[in-house]
Amino acid sequence: MKKFRLNRLFDERSGKCLNVAIDHGIFNEYGFLKGIENLRVVVERIADAKPDAIQLSVGQAHYLQSIAKRCKPALVLRVDVANIYGSNKPTYAFDRTVDKAVEQALVFDAACIVANLLDVPGHAELSEQCIANIVHLRAECERFGMPLMVEPLAFKGNLQEKGGYVADRGLEKIMALVRQAVELGADIVKADPTEEPTDYFKVVEVAGEVPVLVRGGGRVSDREILERTKALIEQGASGIVYGRNIIQHRSPQAMTQALAKVVHGSWSVRQALVWLESEVATSV
Repeated sequence: MKKFRLNRLFDERSGKCLNVAIDHGIFNEYGFLKGIENLRVVVERIADAKPDAIQLSVGQAHYLQSIAKRCKPALVLRVDVANIYGSNKPTYAFDRTVDKAVEQALVFDAACIVANLLDVPGHAELSEQCIANIVHLRAECERFGMPLMVEPLAFKGNLQEKGGYVADRGLEKIMALVRQAVELGADIVKADPTEEPTDYFKVVEVAGEVPVLVRGGGRVSDREILERTKALIEQGASGIVYGRNIIQHRSPQAMTQALAKVVHGSWSVRQALVWLESEVATSV
């Protein structure tokens, strides 16, 4: 059963996955809502661009699954919520899963569920919560044949001007956390890019046979995100999970398609940029 659902996530020709994350609203941060204020419209537009998957929370998954089309992106269902993405450090950090997560995923006809594996300085209780969540979800996923995507995220000290946490993209930190996700039973890993994209083959290697999808993180220029994507795919990544670099773009549909041409079509960065700029100019 897991294999059947995984087949819906990965392109049959390239073997890669382009997953557009639109689950940011669950984290209770106003800044995360930019570009997705009207989620129904966003989901419909992204679905028309035909990524392999769209990542949504349990309260918003109906926008995708109610689209009356036989061929549409697969649903990746976010099943947990954490409070560590804000501009201020929480006094108590938490990560909680929704009730009966796998059963809800089955009702929504999801192809996969996703949950965090967080490593935050000074919050050992948060790591313990995440591990407990994954252990429980893994057992339920095995019972019902539902693939489990684990999102290992390492953080480091705070930004002076913000007071919150920032991602730790050190190679060793990412490798260790990715391996822990695999050891806990992840079927797919969604991990940060390393500081040097050319090092990413080491992350892929430590994950073994488990496919690694790369997170997009904060908004960057079109050239930078396309160059990074090309490098990571060449290093063996099995795909990408991008949110803000798509949903906050001038043309989310065109950016989705441009990334697909790099992930699936082996286009060069230059080809994708020229095509993207042409599409954006036409749509304005």
